[in-house]
Amino acid sequence: MSARQWGRDLAMGTRYAFAGGREGWTRALLTAVGVGLGVALLLLTTAIPNALAERDRREEARSDHTFNQQNIPKADNTLVVLDSDTTFRDLDVRGRLLEPEGPKAPLPPGVSEFPAAGEMVVSPALKELLASGDGKLLRERLDYRVTGTIGEQGLVGSQELAYFAGGKGLEKLLDGSASGARIDSFGNPDLASSDPWDPVLLLLVLVVFVVLLMPVAVFIAAAVRFGGERRDRRLAALRLVGSDSRMTRRIAAGEALAGSVLGLVLGTGFFLLGRELAATLEVFRISVFPSYLNPSPLLAVLVALAVPAAAVLVTILALRGVVIEPLGVVRTAKPTRRRLWWRLLLPVGGLALLYPMVGQGDDGGNFNQYLVVGGVMLLLVGVTALLPWVVETVVARLGSGGVAWQLAVRRLQLSSGTAARMVNGIAVAVAGAIALQMLFAGVEGQYTKASQYDVSRAQMSVDVPDGADSAAIAGKYRDSEGVRQVTSLSDVYLGDRRGEAGSIVQVTVADCASLREAATLPSCRDGDVFAVKGSEYDSDSDHLSKPGTTLWADPSATRRSGGGWVSWTVPKDIRQAQPREDPTGYERGGILVTPGALPEKLGAATSARLFLSLDLSAPDAYDHVRNTAARLDPVTQPMTWHSVESNERYATIRTGLSVGAACVLALIGASLLVSQLEQLRERRKLLSSLVAVGTRRRTLSLSVLWQTAIPIGLGLLLAATVGMALGAVLLRMTDTSVRVDWPSVLTMTGIGAGVVLVVTLLSLPPLLKLMRPDGLRTE
Repeated sequence: MSARQWGRDLAMGTRYAFAGGREGWTRALLTAVGVGLGVALLLLTTAIPNALAERDRREEARSDHTFNQQNIPKADNTLVVLDSDTTFRDLDVRGRLLEPEGPKAPLPPGVSEFPAAGEMVVSPALKELLASGDGKLLRERLDYRVTGTIGEQGLVGSQELAYFAGGKGLEKLLDGSASGARIDSFGNPDLASSDPWDPVLLLLVLVVFVVLLMPVAVFIAAAVRFGGERRDRRLAALRLVGSDSRMTRRIAAGEALAGSVLGLVLGTGFFLLGRELAATLEVFRISVFPSYLNPSPLLAVLVALAVPAAAVLVTILALRGVVIEPLGVVRTAKPTRRRLWWRLLLPVGGLALLYPMVGQGDDGGNFNQYLVVGGVMLLLVGVTALLPWVVETVVARLGSGGVAWQLAVRRLQLSSGTAARMVNGIAVAVAGAIALQMLFAGVEGQYTKASQYDVSRAQMSVDVPDGADSAAIAGKYRDSEGVRQVTSLSDVYLGDRRGEAGSIVQVTVADCASLREAATLPSCRDGDVFAVKGSEYDSDSDHLSKPGTTLWADPSATRRSGGGWVSWTVPKDIRQAQPREDPTGYERGGILVTPGALPEKLGAATSARLFLSLDLSAPDAYDHVRNTAARLDPVTQPMTWHSVESNERYATIRTGLSVGAACVLALIGASLLVSQLEQLRERRKLLSSLVAVGTRRRTLSLSVLWQTAIPIGLGLLLAATVGMALGAVLLRMTDTSVRVDWPSVLTMTGIGAGVVLVVTLLSLPPLLKLMRPDGLRTE
């Protein structure tokens, strides 16, 4: 067969699709919408790597200092920058205090001029939040006058909350507890992480991309087959006017090609519209600018070529088993039973590709990405191959029931393939999601752990700035709204020798109530001293806490009180106390001293830390504490405690999965609704006929529900089986014991069923409209 004849027949099918009047345009448009939704998500997916790279580039371009940065001298091109990050409710706010030291000081990206002291420039999202009623508490904390906005080049996302504020006298804060530096340029490539990726995390990334893209491909393949029953009659007409069977199939492929090309156009429009809307959205704390979402040209060309080619191929393959004759298409006769053996080859082949990597774990090198992608794809494609056989086998054995049930079952028996195609995408998405959730649950212990903080005793902590009155500051926090208790523990390290290396002991200074948070004490009153022996990290307390021992404070610790060596003698009435973990999980040893037993000069040498216990039922308790901290010191931020610590890369991958799953679920719902409406449109005359002969509308509506529920139930059951099998294999590949995460299995299955239920409910109004008697009109 010549390429010229192929082109001529495909072109005829394309013309037939657009020249068939309202019927042809409706069919082509429905196909195009289904394909367009898939194309839009494919284009979005191909743009994700570029978006992530652009976010990293902008983060690197605005980086200002590192913890190990070398000190540079003050000059006319230097800038003092201090971190002033904060959190408002559950939103992170990036903040920097700036003080230029000369006319050539570097400007941050996105900022046209330095804000003066008491002024700030903010991101558009932060400006909007501060102007809203919800931003009242944050306005109290960021007590600066807004003089401008940060440009796009200075932000990593459209919804990022960020500000640059002007400061004065920041240089003297560099030697304190503030995080900052003197810099002469922005952009530090050393901030980019050079740590190699864990093989298990790379495996997670690969599987996430395959699982998210497979349902899209399945939906596109299903969308190009819309209008199958009406197309059969058109093909019979072509045979009647002289077309042979091969030419007829090519013309049919041309119709599908026309719909797919129109789908590319609509998909591009959907993508461009979605790209603009992306600037207004933040999903799982990730936002982007429209300019980030530029698909790779090579991948975009691949999508543009692959979608029409897939439309032609799917149509040709679908019509191979159909006998098209001038008087009709032999599809209404009982079809030959689907064979099972070749359908089982797909998942078996997928398992065969993954099996060599079983037991590899994270210490056997990176997983072979081609085997991983190929194996997961074959297993998920196996769902689409097995589901038509499962639906056909089950519905053939369904017994009698009510009228609605019989109508649904008979319809499924006649067109089980169409019903299976409708739910294939959901089945693939659920199978992949179950496998991923099992994998995440299995390896979670490697990347998340319980923190050492006891959040039942305190929920926040804050370091008291050097030289500040810890008792007065503790009182300020104690007066903050929502604070129940403040525990203040001050520390200083004393040695047994003056001017030479020796043994040292930790001395903790606090009132009796606070000391009881760090040790188990007998009776206590101001002026008491206690020795704590036997703590986990203490080895010198036994001999350094003996009565009469003279201990010395280093001049570096006493510089705030005049400097020099300061001595203290362990009193004779020192008593014993038992160690106890403090709220941070640290078991203190050494000597515990109440304020009345320590010389004033030595007390000024201590470093204090406050532990805050909050009334979590009080609204915005955390933010009231942060506001108090901002009034006391703008560069000291309270630390919020969490009971669980998570690996940053693992958390990022899981967030990416959540974002992608939300997009795929939206596609699933939209595409399934389009498919459902197309099926109802094809059966308009049949539905009108049944109503005309007395069938109740409620019965027909219930039959449509059964026609959706039966294949969905079978599809979800098959998806759960394949998903658990894939999840078990992936867990064994990571050398993790296999455990079925039943809550995740039930959740993913329930979400899939929920999407179908919503789509079914949305299709009921059009269904009722199609049951009107005017549906019997014909020409």
